[in-house]
Amino acid sequence: MLNKQMKQYIVETIEEQQNLHNKKMELYKEEKDYVVKHQLLSADNMDKVTLIEKDASSRFIDAYIERCDKETEDLIAKAAPDFLNQPITYLKTNMNEFVYLESKWFDIIDVDAISIEADDVFEIYTVMLGLKCQKKYAGLLKSYLEQNLHGEEEAKFNILFNQDDGLWNVNFSLDYINGYSEELSIGEAYRLIYQFLFKLGETIEEK
Repeated sequence: MLNKQMKQYIVETIEEQQNLHNKKMELYKEEKDYVVKHQLLSADNMDKVTLIEKDASSRFIDAYIERCDKETEDLIAKAAPDFLNQPITYLKTNMNEFVYLESKWFDIIDVDAISIEADDVFEIYTVMLGLKCQKKYAGLLKSYLEQNLHGEEEAKFNILFNQDDGLWNVNFSLDYINGYSEELSIGEAYRLIYQFLFKLGETIEEK
């Protein structure tokens, strides 16, 4: 679950940054807030270390990105990180495409990859992902989505547990997340989704 992943992340961050002697540790906002809230640094380290919030725009700088055909799911082209600067409306202009993104950050929130496409019927943006979460948490998962997605009931979300791989296949509407705007870039949309799923993991864990 999230706490275990975050503890591992802190260990790796300390080893990678090697700067505890400089009394600074750089973390993104979601991870920084979680570390403080759950006191993941020892009391001794908390006294020594200043947590610095990293620029959110750099989170997916090394992500693996594909543009794919919606009908066949065939690869159209691999995309460079600067593709994330495209406006989210790119997907409505190119209705035949969806964006597929893999990132090391998804390991923290127990997600394999995240895709976004523009829905032809509802004219909204649909987020698609596989969530590593036990079947017994179905009620909590549904409750979180119902309470934190704000829009038409029939278009809000769809979840299905895949018994074979132990993943929840989750689809939900990007438009119904707090903070969504048609002015977002694709990268900003992915960061909003990450924030939404991070909070989902924390909510399930606390319940």
